[in-house]
Amino acid sequence: MDIFFILALIFTSIVAVTFIVERGMALRWKKVVPPPVQGVVQNYSSPGDLAAVRGACQDHPSALSRLLLFASDHVEWSRTENGELLETRARQEVSKLERGLVILEIIVGIAPLLGLVGTIYGLITLFGNMGQGGENAKFAQGISLALNATLIGLLVAIPALVAWSYYSKKVETLALEMESVCEEFLRKHYGAENSFEAPRKH
Repeated sequence: MDIFFILALIFTSIVAVTFIVERGMALRWKKVVPPPVQGVVQNYSSPGDLAAVRGACQDHPSALSRLLLFASDHVEWSRTENGELLETRARQEVSKLERGLVILEIIVGIAPLLGLVGTIYGLITLFGNMGQGGENAKFAQGISLALNATLIGLLVAIPALVAWSYYSKKVETLALEMESVCEEFLRKHYGAENSFEAPRKH
């Protein structure tokens, strides 16, 4: 039973590291908001440039590219209709960016609890064997389990908490940047004053 808590914490740490690395790769700025796509939107001056926008989006697949392609597929609609539909699609893209963050959030919560359970079990072992033969060995074993479980639990939870906080903020920043680029595209294409508002992270 002693080894169960340590193995559970080691497994939790492996899961945490996996998602930290995976989200770190997926949320790279250039991967989500490619500079060439931003550039072609900034240089957009008339509907005649629509082909250039689509070409850049197809050459640089990303969350922003998918949104712009989606908007360009519905340019025959009014700006209001296109903007509302794009807003719904943007929520889906932001949801994809947030994928895996809930796992880190769960790990932040359960890792210290697993450590606490291991600590309590270690103390139960310690006091349950007091007065029996081999008391010193059992005492040391209980203390060791309690301290190791607490330490490993914190070592897993702290990096997971840092990563979750950082990636959550980064998703929010990326969503705002995508909102800005999409708004610029719609404004330039339709030449209207109304603004498109993509979903923000809550």
